[in-house]
Amino acid sequence: MERIPYLGQTIFKWQVGASSFLALPEKGARLMNWNVTLGDGSVRDIIYWPEVENLDGIASVRGGNPILFPFAGRTYDKGDIHFWRADDGVRRPMPMHGLARQGHFRTIRLDEGGFSAQFMPDAEAQAAYPYDYEFIVSYRFEPLGVFVELQLTNLGTAPIPWSAGHHFYFTLPWSAGRTRRDYLLETTATKHLQRDEQGGLVPGPVVNSRETLDNKNLIDLIHTGLRREVFAVTEVPSRSRLLFRSGMANSNPRDLTVVTWTADEKVPYYCIEPWMGPPNAPETKVGLHSVAPGQTQKFYVEITLG
Repeated sequence: MERIPYLGQTIFKWQVGASSFLALPEKGARLMNWNVTLGDGSVRDIIYWPEVENLDGIASVRGGNPILFPFAGRTYDKGDIHFWRADDGVRRPMPMHGLARQGHFRTIRLDEGGFSAQFMPDAEAQAAYPYDYEFIVSYRFEPLGVFVELQLTNLGTAPIPWSAGHHFYFTLPWSAGRTRRDYLLETTATKHLQRDEQGGLVPGPVVNSRETLDNKNLIDLIHTGLRREVFAVTEVPSRSRLLFRSGMANSNPRDLTVVTWTADEKVPYYCIEPWMGPPNAPETKVGLHSVAPGQTQKFYVEITLG
């Protein structure tokens, strides 16, 4: 593990086998980049990180893996965006993708295998999500993979709702001369949804269980009703594959979701996003999980390069 000066910050680099990982735990617990050195000596970027001038606005940087907590996506209250209403009936603000990606974290584990960081909510975060809790992001780096776990512990006396997720930006294409048509997404989803302008969930376009990533119907599509919590992206000509596995500990893994998104056809990334449930979970209750007092829940994602 190395410490590297970067834009006025100190980032950390892990070399684990053929894989190299860069992260900045204190700012959003952000994994920034994952790349792999291939047998011919060339380097393949797996997780994309763009060139940026500073890290002041790291929450809005389109790269790495922003952590989405306590809720993934947009929340609504009776049609009004960026609000949510808890069981106590109080309407509160909630930024898109929640509070963690722009938040400060305290590193509680830093070793040759990865790191763990605890969210330190500021006054704004406490007002938006007024619970007594401990939220920890943990990464374990492997020679050809990464394991990440989101852990929420209820330290208070009232149940805590959450529906967190990840926003992985994957470099695409990941080989020279390829296009999005060369990449195949495979899921076991039985439902495809989209969000309407009032925050409701409506049927999305019909897609197959195997679709190439040039299909525009995949953009901003919610894949849920998974028969198995395993999905994959394959570069068809080379058969190189990213295999994903997601799940819950100490909670029923119902409504687990994968969201596919990219900004447009020209950007060098494509987002494959494992979420605990669809967006606006506090209002629709779809994919909303509850942590009882004194209890802990965990949402994990494992990505393996094959």
